[in-house]
Amino acid sequence: MMETPFWSPVRHADRRPLLLARNRTQGAIRGMLGEEGFVEVDPAGLQASPGNEAHLHGFATVAIGNDGQGRKMYLHTSPEFAMKKLLAGGEEKIFAFAHVWRNRERGALHSPEFTMLEWYRVGADYTALMEDCVGFARAAARAAGADVLRYGGVVCDPFAEAERLGVVEAFGRYAGVDLLATIRGDGTTDVQALRGQVAMAGLRVAEDDTWSDLLSRVLVARVEPHLGHGRMTVLDRYPVAEAALARPAADDGRLAERFEIYACGVELANGFGELTDAGEQRRRFHAEMDEKQRVYGERYPLDEDFLRALEVMPAASGCAMGFDRLVMLATGAPRIEDVMWVPAG
Repeated sequence: MMETPFWSPVRHADRRPLLLARNRTQGAIRGMLGEEGFVEVDPAGLQASPGNEAHLHGFATVAIGNDGQGRKMYLHTSPEFAMKKLLAGGEEKIFAFAHVWRNRERGALHSPEFTMLEWYRVGADYTALMEDCVGFARAAARAAGADVLRYGGVVCDPFAEAERLGVVEAFGRYAGVDLLATIRGDGTTDVQALRGQVAMAGLRVAEDDTWSDLLSRVLVARVEPHLGHGRMTVLDRYPVAEAALARPAADDGRLAERFEIYACGVELANGFGELTDAGEQRRRFHAEMDEKQRVYGERYPLDEDFLRALEVMPAASGCAMGFDRLVMLATGAPRIEDVMWVPAG
């Protein structure tokens, strides 16, 4: 049976209260950031590179110049590169509600086109962004007239104090995995050591699994389902090998200033103390693209303009939040497309 289209009057009438809550949430967050002196920016979606993370997939197109010659370009998977160029140019507090595109992603929590709320604070510690995330979740709940966030039968009180949990601690608590025992002092990883622990934890392992594959498997199967129950969880200090755009932690070079925010077992945001070493960033990008080539048989170009901008970008912290997911949880909607005015075709 064909699904009722989103534009049918009956279905739209059911969706409309959720969409109006979306608008109220967006207005509330704009107001919060405006009161703090943030400037809203509007990065173009068409870029030289979609991003350089191994497991993110962009949409490619061809831009035809006035000379009739084609140039391959991409729809960005994040406005990050563009916004950091603005930081290099002198902006200090900026945010964007940016449409972004990610291929190979569709489901209850994923859409190939969605709205990302991204913001940056020059000179601020990355912990300030954790407080921002909790504030935005509270604003969304108020805008939806809700006391809690809901998804999949799980509830989370955004007004309660958030739990802050290290990745290493979470792996030990929920999976019985000693993650630091698989990371060398220079931040490189020992796949054999992690493979043995993952097998002992009763999860599938394969000979061609990388350390990153195994970490992701444990995270998804054993850790994430426990996060953000009752109150929000800040999953903090990721291994530096899993934080290509983040600064190493000052007290332990094996870990990085990277966190993710969870509510109801759903990832809502990903934040960093931003890496500003252009040479190190280039090295990490090449490593990510080598992995993409190995797994998917393709690689994306580097945005050389971004790497030049990084050389003069000031110390900053930044965060990206899935805005549609936030509205989903605040309204209790079961699917991401329920809170999009016009879902991707």
